[in-house]
Amino acid sequence: MTDQSKQKESSKVRLGTVYLVGAGPGDPRLITLWGIQCLQKADVVIYDYLVDPALLEYAPKKARRIPLGHHSQGRVLSQDEINQLIFTAAHQGQTVVRLKGGDPLIFGRFAEEASFLRQQGIPTVIIPGITAALGAASLAEIPLTHADQASAVAFVAGNEHSYKGESHLDYEVLARFPGTLIYYMGVRSASEWTRQLIAHGKSAATPVVLVRRCGWPDQQTFKMTLGELPQLIAHAQIKPPAVIVVGETAREAPTEAWYVRQPLFGQCVLVTRAEEQAAELRNLLESLGAHVVVHPVIEILPISDWRPLDEAISSLESYEWLVFTSGNGVRFFMERLFHLGGDARRLRGLQIAVIGPGTAAALRQFGLRADLIPAQFCAEKLAEELNRLPTRGRILLVRASRGRPVLLDELRQGGWDVNQVAAYESRDVKTISPEVERLFRDGRIHWITATSPSIATAVVRLFGSYLPIVRIASISPITSAVLREHGFEPAAEAQTYTIPGVVDAIVEAVQRERADQH
Repeated sequence: MTDQSKQKESSKVRLGTVYLVGAGPGDPRLITLWGIQCLQKADVVIYDYLVDPALLEYAPKKARRIPLGHHSQGRVLSQDEINQLIFTAAHQGQTVVRLKGGDPLIFGRFAEEASFLRQQGIPTVIIPGITAALGAASLAEIPLTHADQASAVAFVAGNEHSYKGESHLDYEVLARFPGTLIYYMGVRSASEWTRQLIAHGKSAATPVVLVRRCGWPDQQTFKMTLGELPQLIAHAQIKPPAVIVVGETAREAPTEAWYVRQPLFGQCVLVTRAEEQAAELRNLLESLGAHVVVHPVIEILPISDWRPLDEAISSLESYEWLVFTSGNGVRFFMERLFHLGGDARRLRGLQIAVIGPGTAAALRQFGLRADLIPAQFCAEKLAEELNRLPTRGRILLVRASRGRPVLLDELRQGGWDVNQVAAYESRDVKTISPEVERLFRDGRIHWITATSPSIATAVVRLFGSYLPIVRIASISPITSAVLREHGFEPAAEAQTYTIPGVVDAIVEAVQRERADQH
């Protein structure tokens, strides 16, 4: 092939699109819907250390996840190295999401990356994000503008000297600025820029609010004056990241804002349910202020051999009861019924029993109601109530490929003719994600959930070495018993054996702990 033909061939390479996405500060809910949509189609995610790892859950499983490092964890990649990563992936036709904390265009080195991408002819899309100043203002209740006190806002780089050698800032103008100054990256240089502002006429008594780690479980807010700021940083040993709000509007900030008053603020909870089931627990926890990380310990998959289930469906009229032990069982059973050409009418004449309200809710999604839900939501109680019935007959028990045999055993002992079939497979996850392992090592995970006996076993198997340093929330006494068999005592146990019950138990435990501390 000649050089000319090689050039023509290379020109046909389809370049991947690069999305420069603002992730917002801290709390993963602060990312935009557009940013999430970009993550969902990513082949490669290149992310800063200030990006919450929970956001990586939106990316496809097959997507590569490339952290850019942090000074405390070794070397940080240089801008040239970042550019090369993006270039290589784009030239392989991959969709790249460059995920940045806050907003890409505000102190996010946007210009360097965008200029490089333009020079290389790589298609680029910029997705705005909530910058740290706006996030801190909302979460710490600091008005950045005020009808009487501030009609303007300025974002200022506090670390300017470290990379320019000399300042391009006009401190005389900043000192007279008729509004609010917000310093980014200003913790380590506070003694210098506060000195400059005061020397150029800014009152040392000007109100200041420092918000550290905005949107994270350990968010802190400090109120002081401009003159007191350097001393407070030194005395409290405050480290980045932080934004510092300077001006009269800072006086309006409460000592304790709404964000930190939430019942579960400061608590990071690791949710271990399968991905398909994690949303309810996650949403409840986040609505109460918890920081949530999802890491399933089991995978829910279709069964490899459908024949036993298909045979059971073909002879539904021979059963008196249809029994489900989980919402997954309901979903896979009904989808298979539809696949075979049937619908809910095939269940005419059958009575349906479920183990709890979550399974009953899954039934309702298919227009069906449960005839029997035990007063206590566990296999033992379901068997007990079925065994109280005056007549016996055939039961089709639909469940996972594995699990406790107690329901099957007790029903058979009670005189029922039981056909147990698997509607789906449950497999253990074998490895911990690097992001979650780092959170464990850094002591940033406080709670881990066990929402079934099988999940409890899988939690011990996968996270056993870390369990002594976290608290476990159990969904039921049976789940707690499994944990105790492995040597781990749950710190909270649900009184009602449901997902909301688990959340209530965590809230009660946290409230007790806070009351003891006071």
